[in-house]
Amino acid sequence: MQLDGITRLALSVAIAAALASGAAFAQDNTGKNTQDPANSLEEVVVTGSASAGGVKKIDASYSITTASQQQILDAAPSSTADLLKIVPGVWAEASGGSTGANIYVRGFPGTGDAPYVTMELDGSPLYPSATLSFLENSTLFRIDDTVQRVEVLRGGPSPIFSNGQPGITVNFIQKTGMETPEGEGSGRLTAGTDSFYRVDGHYGGQVGENWYLSVGGFYRRGDGVHDTQYPANDGGQVSLNLTRAFDGGTFSLYGRRLDDRNAFFTAMPLVAKGGDEVGRFPGFDAGSDTLYGNDLRHLNFQVSPGATPGTISRDVADGRGTDISLFGSTLDLRRDGWSFSNRAQFVNGDTPTVALFTGTNPTSLGAYINSAVASANGNAAIVGAGGQATGGTATYANGGQAITDLDRQVIEAGMWVVDKHIRSFTDEARFGVELFPGNTLTVGTYFASYSAEDHWYLGNNMLMTVENNARLIDVALDNGAIVSQRGFSGAPFFALNADWDGRNTAAFVSDEWETGAWRFDAGVRFERKTVDGTIENASNRDLDNNPLTVFNNNASVANGTYRYVDYEDDDVSWTAGANYTINDHASMFARVNSGVLFPSFDDLRDGNTQTQTVDQYELGFKAEDRLYSLYLTAFANRFDGVPYQQFDQNGNNIVSIGGAKAHGIEFEAALRPVDNLELAVTGNWTDAEYKDYGQYTGNRVQRQPKFQYRFTPRYTIPTGWGDVKLFGTYTHVGDRVGDLANAQPLPSYYTIDVGAEANVGEHWNFRFTGTNITNQIGLTEGNARIQGSSVTGNVFLGRAIFARSYMFSAAYYF
Repeated sequence: MQLDGITRLALSVAIAAALASGAAFAQDNTGKNTQDPANSLEEVVVTGSASAGGVKKIDASYSITTASQQQILDAAPSSTADLLKIVPGVWAEASGGSTGANIYVRGFPGTGDAPYVTMELDGSPLYPSATLSFLENSTLFRIDDTVQRVEVLRGGPSPIFSNGQPGITVNFIQKTGMETPEGEGSGRLTAGTDSFYRVDGHYGGQVGENWYLSVGGFYRRGDGVHDTQYPANDGGQVSLNLTRAFDGGTFSLYGRRLDDRNAFFTAMPLVAKGGDEVGRFPGFDAGSDTLYGNDLRHLNFQVSPGATPGTISRDVADGRGTDISLFGSTLDLRRDGWSFSNRAQFVNGDTPTVALFTGTNPTSLGAYINSAVASANGNAAIVGAGGQATGGTATYANGGQAITDLDRQVIEAGMWVVDKHIRSFTDEARFGVELFPGNTLTVGTYFASYSAEDHWYLGNNMLMTVENNARLIDVALDNGAIVSQRGFSGAPFFALNADWDGRNTAAFVSDEWETGAWRFDAGVRFERKTVDGTIENASNRDLDNNPLTVFNNNASVANGTYRYVDYEDDDVSWTAGANYTINDHASMFARVNSGVLFPSFDDLRDGNTQTQTVDQYELGFKAEDRLYSLYLTAFANRFDGVPYQQFDQNGNNIVSIGGAKAHGIEFEAALRPVDNLELAVTGNWTDAEYKDYGQYTGNRVQRQPKFQYRFTPRYTIPTGWGDVKLFGTYTHVGDRVGDLANAQPLPSYYTIDVGAEANVGEHWNFRFTGTNITNQIGLTEGNARIQGSSVTGNVFLGRAIFARSYMFSAAYYF
């Protein structure tokens, strides 16, 4: 998935145009990178508001976190999902890399991905279904300098608008050029540890009478904190926005081209030292090492039967990437007493996965061979073809050298291959009319047509050494049985060929009424979802009809017969809220909503047609003045019809349905005791447990911490040539559990990040950031392929946060 020539050219032109434009506009712009006031109550937010014009934070009867471009840079997110660490009530596991994050919200139950998180661009969902297997919305978007700000709506009125997401809606709002009509742009070069470099460019401004342009993009390349021996991240994005302003409204057309490939990391070996202490596995650091390497890069997978089995070839460097084109439009009209808005978006492209998924703990090579001997001797077909085995030998798959150290640690892991092509079109239209002074009625429609084509080959176990950049191992027994060949010790355990088409249509009505210090709103949404799916059945068979080739004896193969899914359902969501303005600096609100989440394509494939329902209750307080800012939200929610789906290490697809409940409190606060100093803290306490979940009823909801917070002090030093800002963040993540059975404890941990920024003169900005500078081992998940304890001896599998890394950037603003 290399950047094609057209994409490279477009990206180069965009960045060059941004840099070249500086000569014409530098004399009219200071170029200073100033920071917007954090959490300003006067800030207008558009996400969650029925009116396209938005609502002031002080008047909003819901919880919403906002961040300007400057605040996004300060957070130094490693990925789009990692940015959500600034949002209270959200637990984002970005330890898998730039894509494929698991994101959890307010104790909402889930096994992975991000079913309760919708990513939007200018109010349009990037994909109507928040999650498909091997695809969650954050994978489809990269943050760059074309983003003006982000708004993250938690609960609130979100079940009514757009795609009706009951969890959180993350709305990235693009620059249009209208905010800097005289012309403004930037060029940024970033370098970091692990051979990382990135170039960003942006220009925005007026290009004609009532016409405005914003263009920009980025390209980046780096080996990654986990050194894969090839670029772990390689790709870029180019975007363009063209806006026409006229009396009473604006119309925008925009497009984005994203072509990026990213390594995806799963659980690696660790040592349980007792209590809450976790140690590094001998010879392997889960925070910086990886099994990936050149030995595992270019692979041929046996997937179809024959005297010589058919194969597919993959470059593992493609990882879990994204290759999509996106086009959209926004229209906003306002006249006396009425308004109309429309948001439309089309997305088309590929989101493949070629990644290593672990499942079994390491063992010694001798123990592995002994186990292979016992298994072969217990198989009548193998014994009939070759007789009893008494031992075996091992060699490196690449090079052929014999391995005589039988105490050497080895591991089996599956190289899963997923080809996924997606396409979607969404359109939301709203019409608002003022019924009487202070009261506005909004009616709207939402339509989504979307599809997914899936070709999966899950499994493909490989035998390898446990070391950084592992080496593949071939094992043969003395009765002629070949246990692993070219490193492969297994074939696909789950082959899938599926084609899906979905359509959602919805109508909603919302009323907002402002009277005195009170602001009331209520809304209801009716939605219908239909799905047509075609799934090719699969059978298990020996690919070459030779029992002695053990590695391909039990392969899942699409067999040419099909089953069909025809699904249709509808449901109603509703919300009601009230906000009371205490004074110019404080307000409080209450909110109740009831939302739904229809089954996804993958749910329907597994026979789950249950629609999830979630009821949420919120109480909030907002206050701010020069000295402090304080945002508090207490919440409670109840779930029914929650599906559980998991592939275990043996290829079994575990499916169940239950419920959950949660309550907690979220906080965002800042204290400014003296000029130039701010002490900020964000976090949440959440108590969530399963209900009506059989043997797991009463257990803690997996993966989410009860308590987490981020403390960030910032101090700005004015100078004669500019200013210097010093900042850092101490993050505490409480203990969690890694499975439904609550048998995989995930200990609490902390990290320390640091940063410094200097604005030099009118145009230059320099920035330095360091993340996890104390090199902590923090686990985000245990062994996702197992229910129950995964420890053998004192060894287990877990996914750790990235080891320490540093970035330095230089930017020129014009």
